[in-house]
Amino acid sequence: MTRNEPSTADIFRLLGDDYAREILAAAEEPKTAQELSDATDASLTTVYRRLSTLKEHGLVDERSTVDPEASHKREFVTAVGAVHAELSDGSFSLTVEKRDELADSFTSLWSDIQDSR
Repeated sequence: MTRNEPSTADIFRLLGDDYAREILAAAEEPKTAQELSDATDASLTTVYRRLSTLKEHGLVDERSTVDPEASHKREFVTAVGAVHAELSDGSFSLTVEKRDELADSFTSLWSDIQDSR
């Protein structure tokens, strides 16, 4: 499935939502929707709605796992490592760094440090 790049306004609007931000923060480690509901004091319906929007914008990843009782469950984890907003020439721009990108950046930085020795 190809995903259209969300607009800056879409991301600002989404991050302006208290529940969306709480879900992103709570999902630093993989959690089920029920666990996210418990962590954010949001109804399960609200959590599923926000997760759908967050997934649509590429801010949350969904994983299927099997628990010790052999039941399948879906877990959600934030895909966001950092968000940077910049005001330049009278307009805002927003950069969302994915967790993998941050790891790649760190690896590249570490390699550069090691190479410069």
